[in-house]
Amino acid sequence: MTLAVAVAHPNIALAKYWGKRDKGRNVPSVPSLSVTLAGMSTTTRVELAERDSLVLNGRESDGRPAERAFALLELLWLEAGKSGARPRASVSSRNDFPTAAGLASSASAFAALAVAADRALATALPTERLSSLARRISASSGRSLYGGFVELAAGEPESEFLPARPVAPADYWDLRLVVAVTSEGAKDVGSTEGMNLTTETSPLYGGWLAAAPAIFERIKRAVLDRDIEALGPAVEASALTMHATALSACPGILYWNGTTVDVMHAVRRMRQGGLPAYFTMDAGPHVKVVTLASHAEQVALALRAIPGVLRTIMAQPGGGAHVLEGPQSEPTP
Repeated sequence: MTLAVAVAHPNIALAKYWGKRDKGRNVPSVPSLSVTLAGMSTTTRVELAERDSLVLNGRESDGRPAERAFALLELLWLEAGKSGARPRASVSSRNDFPTAAGLASSASAFAALAVAADRALATALPTERLSSLARRISASSGRSLYGGFVELAAGEPESEFLPARPVAPADYWDLRLVVAVTSEGAKDVGSTEGMNLTTETSPLYGGWLAAAPAIFERIKRAVLDRDIEALGPAVEASALTMHATALSACPGILYWNGTTVDVMHAVRRMRQGGLPAYFTMDAGPHVKVVTLASHAEQVALALRAIPGVLRTIMAQPGGGAHVLEGPQSEPTP
């Protein structure tokens, strides 16, 4: 049997994407920019087998999760121009951080799956092709194929090839993201469901489409300039504008809990006290605090003192998805 194991890290969007121009091809409606994070990871094992099967965090899984996972394998097989039916595969994936809770577990999961399946199936596709295919299943996973700071452009309807692109390597800027974990459970409304509902019903969605590209440009420039004072306000603006559109959907989508709001207020008090700390939230209740390495421990200590914060995760810019174990294959360009 052919076996491959790969690891990938989640990414946190500093400039958010929310909504799609083409749902079938998973084409983002606005550009996004993220940082891939060391300190959290998904490890995925793909082994050729007699039938398709999926195990997530130790439990057999079917339905929508399995459908998405094996859709990605089909895309790889077709992209590589392989003849005949795709070989069946046993897929096992495990996260070392909360799953389906707003910590980009789908990003790392599908990035790791793309890399492991590419090796197991001997499709030998270039990274940019893997990024574009993973993006078809989970848009944010296209960014987790790469390390460091990564952008994903807004696509045109019916875009086929739309990979993420590296902006700066992991060691370009010594940022830290301190994650305040405020719940260990899965969120009630998934990201895809939330995006679709927002797109279809929010009266503020047009404003989001108009504002997001300019916020993205502010964030990209701040990253390239290594300017935390320019980056922070733009990161908060992106998060709050995204969540405002979700809140205004019908029915409104509220990803936060009470502790989320308490942490946001605490981060603003940190800044008043001189700490360079700025918050961002994805589709979930956890707060990620962007700061400099020299202040990260102080920020983490303050976050852990907030009632309702279960724990903190310290993360820094990390590398892209890569194979840990698998059959030898020729390197791709």
